[in-house]
Amino acid sequence: MGELVTSDVSFRAMRHEDVERAVEMSRALSWPHREEDWALFLSLGHGIVAEVDGEVIGTICGFPYGDHAATLGMVIVDDAHQGKGYGRQLMQAMLDHLGNRTVLLQATVEGAPLYEKLGFVDIGTLHQHQGTIPLAPLAALRSGERIRPLGSSEQTPGELYSKATGTDRHAMMRALTAQDSTVVLTHDDIPVGFALLRRFGRGWSVAPVVAPDADGAKALILHWLAQNAGNFTRLDVTEESGLSPWLEGLGLPRVDTVRMMARGPLPETAPNATLFALTTQALG
Repeated sequence: MGELVTSDVSFRAMRHEDVERAVEMSRALSWPHREEDWALFLSLGHGIVAEVDGEVIGTICGFPYGDHAATLGMVIVDDAHQGKGYGRQLMQAMLDHLGNRTVLLQATVEGAPLYEKLGFVDIGTLHQHQGTIPLAPLAALRSGERIRPLGSSEQTPGELYSKATGTDRHAMMRALTAQDSTVVLTHDDIPVGFALLRRFGRGWSVAPVVAPDADGAKALILHWLAQNAGNFTRLDVTEESGLSPWLEGLGLPRVDTVRMMARGPLPETAPNATLFALTTQALG
């Protein structure tokens, strides 16, 4: 986008040199994102910043998945500039950029009223779990099931993630699997699920997790929790998954709950692939 000036604030595309300031603002909100996390967002989507007197005071990131859907996140306005409508202007600039796509997001308590005014409605709840598990039980696999590493040229994550979300996630998964550890759940040698262990924020994140059912998701999650025992680990799981009480029973406490919201018709998902844990609350 070109620069858009409204009264004392201007809006422009986010650049790599804005990452340091973006990290500073996200840390002021006690969000854990590192420079590497912000850089990943810029590589996968589009960022817009708000500037006042040459200083970045607001951010937003949008991630198109094909022509019909997108997610957005990292909506931040510096505390010193709250209450001036900059958050709404950032949202409108990003919605204009995303066009007629259905847009999905995760809403904090502070952000939800703005999103409601812009036409977003509730579609579910997301629970954030994080902490350090000293020891996790071994995954219980059913007859015919196996957990194996992702093959070097395998397209399983992109295909299954796209089916689970109803959106085109192939490009995103190629980027993630190129830098993160990935395992695949198979049944009679047919891939039916996958999970990544990703460096993120204060430690590690098990995400995304896609499986045909909750038992498959638990097996994948337990695989990585056992591998990552003793390290700080985060999972963002949907209320619908039913995994939140199970994670608390494992010793991974729920630390936050946010609203999942959408503007526009929801994408159609496949019945045999379910998203249990999101990549991040920005990417969805």
